[in-house]
Amino acid sequence: MKNKTMLGNVLLLLTAMIWGTAFAFQRAGMESVEPFTFTAARMFLAALAAGAASLFFSGREKLPEKERRAKNRATVLGGIVCGLFLAAASLFQQVGIVTTTAGKAGFITALYILLVPVLNFVLFQKKSGLHVWLAIAAGVAGMYLLCMTEGFRLTKGDALVCACAIVFSGHILCADHFAPRGDPVRISAIQFLVVSLVALVLALAFEKPSWAALRSAAVPILYCGVMSGGVGYTLQMVAQGFTDPTVASLLMSMEAVFAVLGGALLLHERMSGRELLGCVIMFTAIVLVQLPAPGRRKSAE
Repeated sequence: MKNKTMLGNVLLLLTAMIWGTAFAFQRAGMESVEPFTFTAARMFLAALAAGAASLFFSGREKLPEKERRAKNRATVLGGIVCGLFLAAASLFQQVGIVTTTAGKAGFITALYILLVPVLNFVLFQKKSGLHVWLAIAAGVAGMYLLCMTEGFRLTKGDALVCACAIVFSGHILCADHFAPRGDPVRISAIQFLVVSLVALVLALAFEKPSWAALRSAAVPILYCGVMSGGVGYTLQMVAQGFTDPTVASLLMSMEAVFAVLGGALLLHERMSGRELLGCVIMFTAIVLVQLPAPGRRKSAE
């Protein structure tokens, strides 16, 4: 059992590394292709990868006809609704990353972890512990140090990635609603396809896609589509069957750290001392918000 837990933890850390370094590949891809076109291509590959994964992880259980139909309806509806949220989040992020760094984009996107409990309280009156609200306050302070310029202004890229974090919080809540009712892997494949179609329509309307540009950005598109989308999601699904949910969320929050490391190693990005302090505070907040409340921990014991 311990060996399986260790394997799960290693796989989740690998997932965080894949997702974090994808920010550097997203930014690199913008040198050759425009944001909507890039998103359409990477999400189409992610849909293919997730669809292939569903052949191995889905449809093996035998259900009564009524339950099977209900599950299929939830899968299709969940894929469409989650896909629309993910489309908005992905496009905000991809356009924003053009004018910010990969590291900052990774940390700002990680704000969704802090925003989810806020939305849960506002929309569903689900209360959170004091440590959650302290984490949210710390996250806001960290984001201020990370994003605000001397003129107390967000850059355009920072603001768009902030919008991505807000919309992605809605995506998390949608996934939380539909995943237990449908097939999670197939929902993922459908949502990736929806994102690809939305981005393709926008690309045809506002950009000039070309095969030459796609070929020049082939490596970033392949990495973000197959690795970040298909492989990353599949690793997460497998690994979370072996490890504790709290440990899993803590390990996956390392995505933000790998985003900074990836930006530094692959794109030679550098952050100021103020921005690095903001990263440290935000990462502390991300870890704090995922820890169980002291009272809940005692009751579990």
